[in-house]
Amino acid sequence: MENPDRKQRKSKILAVGDIHGDTRFTERLAETAKRENVDLVLLAGDLLISDEHFEGVIGPFARAGKQVLLVPGNHEAFATIDFLAELYSNAKNIHGGYFISSDLGVFGVGGAGLSGLDPLTESGIFYLLKRGHEKIKHAKRKIMLTHMHPGGSRSEFSGFPGSSAIRKAIEYFQPDFAINSHIHEASGIEEKIGKTRVINVSGKEKLFEI
Repeated sequence: MENPDRKQRKSKILAVGDIHGDTRFTERLAETAKRENVDLVLLAGDLLISDEHFEGVIGPFARAGKQVLLVPGNHEAFATIDFLAELYSNAKNIHGGYFISSDLGVFGVGGAGLSGLDPLTESGIFYLLKRGHEKIKHAKRKIMLTHMHPGGSRSEFSGFPGSSAIRKAIEYFQPDFAINSHIHEASGIEEKIGKTRVINVSGKEKLFEI
């Protein structure tokens, strides 16, 4: 019989996107992250407004001692997110990359297809997600972090089509969670695609355990 004390402790996650330079919002979120003792903060893009007001986006979480994973949205250049991640030792840009801790793996991609400052084709989006997933494929728990929503998801009610590549990645890799933002009107929408729990965190934080 398995000893319950040896079971992997669940990780507590705080996820949000579309902050758009609202530093009062990030200060409040950092307080929540500290109070709730979260293990990871996931930032799903559109953190800035045209590469401005970057000082207060990661800083509050860094001062709270929280590990931050981020991807770019369509309001900031990919290089800007690299710059933000380099400023803070506990921040990592996982656009086309990954993060792994114990048996939890996170992989992701930013941008919003062909719109935004750094356009990506659908094939490019899938390639980057596949590359990141390859590094964490043996993890027992998986989260996929994107800025854009998957094609065929409930977020498409807004009239903006989702990414077929992100949908394909969910179906192929079957992460436990797929976190996205981008569509403000879809904030808070949750649904299942296969076994994956898909959550839109546009401008509204979500606390969950995995």
